[in-house]
Amino acid sequence: MNTNIDIAKRIASSLDSPLSKDALKALAEIVSPEKYKKGERILDEGQICESVYFIDKGMTRQFYFKYDKDLTEHIGYEDAIIVCLESYFKEEPTKLMIEALEPTIAWKINKHDIEHLASVNSEIGTMYRRMFEKSLITSQEKADTLRFEPAHERYNKLMQMHPEILKRAPLIYIASLLQMTPETLSRVRSASLNS
Repeated sequence: MNTNIDIAKRIASSLDSPLSKDALKALAEIVSPEKYKKGERILDEGQICESVYFIDKGMTRQFYFKYDKDLTEHIGYEDAIIVCLESYFKEEPTKLMIEALEPTIAWKINKHDIEHLASVNSEIGTMYRRMFEKSLITSQEKADTLRFEPAHERYNKLMQMHPEILKRAPLIYIASLLQMTPETLSRVRSASLNS
């Protein structure tokens, strides 16, 4: 298993935010590994998201229920940061849930610990800001894709940017993520393979 220092380096690298040895050591002191079984909830509806998680190994999805339908909002895998932003910032119960799609090791970073560290260490402060910039940009890109691109382009973009999702996630969740029916996803995949 990775050490806390290994994970601190991977977190900084994934955010394009180089850290000095002292900053890496400080970050390593506030990360802790959590193991989840396939299907286990990392965060449930009604809980407050008090941490961000860095995925070391495995795959997770964020989802919610609307009109008794299970809708996938986001799928994350190795080196992704997962967080329910609104709950995290407002410190209010979440409507989003996070579950492990595979056996998963996620390193937990408590909000109060990282915020304190960011307030006393400018490198960590910059990295922490980048964490949320990256998350917001990803959300905006996804919203724009869903608003403006037809089904086949959404599928092709996911294939280009996140082939691991297409290889590892159940089709029903991929269809939901792309806001398609499973039948439409099947047609789009067939067309993509035949082109």
